[in-house]
Amino acid sequence: MSVVLYLIHIVVAVFLILVILLQQGKGSDLGAAFGGASQTLFGGASGRQSFLVKVTVALGVVFMLLSLGLSWRASHLQSKAIKAPSVPVAPGPQMPAGPSQQSQGPQIPSAPEAGE
Repeated sequence: MSVVLYLIHIVVAVFLILVILLQQGKGSDLGAAFGGASQTLFGGASGRQSFLVKVTVALGVVFMLLSLGLSWRASHLQSKAIKAPSVPVAPGPQMPAGPSQQSQGPQIPSAPEAGE
């Protein structure tokens, strides 16, 4: 289920980027680049522009709702994982607390002093 939601989220994001890139800026009409009237060279873009604005708004709303839903679902799954009972772990082999006197090896007697 979550894989499908992620794929839909990615597809909506890609379409949102493409629709935004298709829109023209306020002063950057293609007709103005050739020195002519910006709205009359290609028949005016008001109909296409309003359609792209509506598609952008719709895709933006869907993208935000999917983002909120996926983040809520991720936090909800994480809180379930924290509350899950933990499996008891069997104790491992016990190690001695420290080295003992017997395991240090043979003691070397000190050499007698010369004055004795």
